[in-house]
Amino acid sequence: MTEIHPRHGASPAAETPPRRRVPRWLRVLLPALLILVWFAGAGVGGPYFGKVSEVSSNDQTSYLPESADATRVQERLGDFSEQNAIPAVVVFAGSEPLTDAQVERLQTAVDDLTSIDGVLPDASPMIPSDDGLALEVFVPVDGSSEVGDVVSEMSDRLRAAAPAGVESFVTGPAGFTADLVEAFSGIDGILLLVALIAVFIILIVVYRSFLLPIAVLATSLFALTVALLVVWWLAKAGVLLLSGQTQGILFILVIGAATDYSLLYVSRYREELRVQQDKWTATMRAIRGSFEPILASGGTVIAGLLCLLFSDLKSNSSLGPVASIGIVFAMLSALTLLPSILFAFGRAGFWPRRPKYEPEVVAAEGGVPSKGLWPRAGRRIRRSPRAIWIVTAVVLLIGAAGVTQLQAQGVPQSDLVLGASEARDGQAALGEHFPGGSGSPVSVLVAEDQLQAAADVLLDSAGVDGVAVLSADSPSGTAPVTAEGITAFGPPGTPAPEPTVASGEVLLQGTLSDAADSAAAEQTVRDLRAAFAADGPEALVGGVTATAIDTNDASIHDRALIIPIVLAVILVILMLLLRSIVAPVLLVLTTVVSFGTALGVSALVFDGIFEFPGADPAVPLYGFVFLVALGIDYNIFLATRIREESLRHGTREGIIRGLSVTGGVITSAGLVLAATFAALAVIPILFLAQISFIVAFGVLLDTFVVRALLVPALMYDIGPAVWWPSKLSRSSGGAAPVRARG
Repeated sequence: MTEIHPRHGASPAAETPPRRRVPRWLRVLLPALLILVWFAGAGVGGPYFGKVSEVSSNDQTSYLPESADATRVQERLGDFSEQNAIPAVVVFAGSEPLTDAQVERLQTAVDDLTSIDGVLPDASPMIPSDDGLALEVFVPVDGSSEVGDVVSEMSDRLRAAAPAGVESFVTGPAGFTADLVEAFSGIDGILLLVALIAVFIILIVVYRSFLLPIAVLATSLFALTVALLVVWWLAKAGVLLLSGQTQGILFILVIGAATDYSLLYVSRYREELRVQQDKWTATMRAIRGSFEPILASGGTVIAGLLCLLFSDLKSNSSLGPVASIGIVFAMLSALTLLPSILFAFGRAGFWPRRPKYEPEVVAAEGGVPSKGLWPRAGRRIRRSPRAIWIVTAVVLLIGAAGVTQLQAQGVPQSDLVLGASEARDGQAALGEHFPGGSGSPVSVLVAEDQLQAAADVLLDSAGVDGVAVLSADSPSGTAPVTAEGITAFGPPGTPAPEPTVASGEVLLQGTLSDAADSAAAEQTVRDLRAAFAADGPEALVGGVTATAIDTNDASIHDRALIIPIVLAVILVILMLLLRSIVAPVLLVLTTVVSFGTALGVSALVFDGIFEFPGADPAVPLYGFVFLVALGIDYNIFLATRIREESLRHGTREGIIRGLSVTGGVITSAGLVLAATFAALAVIPILFLAQISFIVAFGVLLDTFVVRALLVPALMYDIGPAVWWPSKLSRSSGGAAPVRARG
């Protein structure tokens, strides 16, 4: 006899019961066991949300390639100083010249800072400005301490002790580190809360149910908890590098991906409940129907993320495995925990809109809804596919033209944190009264016998205000170097301090005339490197400015290398999945166009509305990886269903049916993913705010324009040839023969 699934037009009598019935005890035990396993994993992993700071680092130098000059200099700093110190630059500024009484009071306040746990002794003497309106002091902060808390207490004490009319600031490397710590402090709490609330509201609207959104959110949250547990221990063991930025992306990615996969499964399960009275049979059929697209989607995202391993910049390469671990648990949770929960609830899980057992109605509908937004979109595509895809493509390309306005060459460190910043204000005050690079010198590692030659190169630079060499003999830890050599302290005849020598090398420090994170300072460092490479002695140039330069250069290199690799990997995966060449090429091209439009529109918004100072070079790379890898998810959801329908009904009819069935799922998934990435904007970090907008806007563009209009209209216009070279490409476009079974 011939069996046709009721969803495709059969009567209820045509349904054949399963050949082998699973014992009732196993039906109860297996879901219960899976739920218990996930609950146990979440119970163990839950406390680790508050421990991520123990295994994470936001130090830029730790993410640079080992071959970078700034990295090699940073690694040698411990040879010249026993202290693991981060300099804090304390600036006092008044509108009138500071009096002796005020200076004495401020000196007492600075001396009292040593009582703060984490503030190291040996603060520098107070340095007055030439105009007499300001003072600066370099205070070392223990790098292994809670720098954010230390700087906050320093700031409170100095502000309370400052005389009337005198402002105090804590800036420099320690001040900016404290800003980053403060900005990332909301990741464990507010970011997760905002993302979950946004997803919950969307799920309530989509399902008009109470239990179902809770089940889906539990699936996402448990996946995140277990993923974080694994990532934490791998970071603890030194296998992975973890930063606040990576942590935030992991949270958002897992919640968004797990929810998307859950939406796909719920859609399949609801379909099956309408044609299957037994919830176990419905569960098994739903898992079989969603397993391939979920596995293919997750595998594609993982493959795209792992391409980041080719990155020179460790902040990029470390994200790949961290995020991939999150995606693995998102898939596992959606395919094991959610089916178990919904099996336990049965139709009651959809209350109050329980799906009815109505195979006659499904048969009458032909398995495809006839009312709603997506069936209407399908009918319009059927009438004029070519006009729709051409107009849509032109509009997208016009939006993509805005990419030329994107300034992604890097931003000053002082602009990394959005909103108020004492470190940024202190940097401005410092620049008004002192050399802008005070507290963040350029560091030059050179052979001992080339000390003076290297110092001369620094002194000849217009961007360097002064030069010193690290010296244990000097009270301040450094000794000034002039064209005549190392300057002596004390009365005439006092011998000059001896420089500290480690492995036959000395460490020079040049005070930059411009702020260390400015374009002018970066140009000075590039010029110094060129001068050393051309005529000067062999030397390594490091420091804050050099670190920023090496980071940006590595990021630009990664962007040019990884984007083509990601495209090639995703193209191969789609070819294997769809058994076609033409369809995957079209899907990848439409995704690239969509990304270009998202980036172009974002560039215009960043410049014209938000007035951002620019973008990190990694912003386009991260935007590309997330939009292309996650955008392919929706392509896979749509294309696999179209292929499934095309096997039964022919290509063009399969396209319309596939769009009608998956349109609602893709829309809901897109809204969820856009909402979760938009939640990143609550973390006041420029990089995350830009990624948040690019991905959220790009996902919505994908959902409502590219997947709804461009892709199906283009495929419909091409017809069966879109499946070339598979057998589907040689069909006439009519229904494929129904295969007999039994």
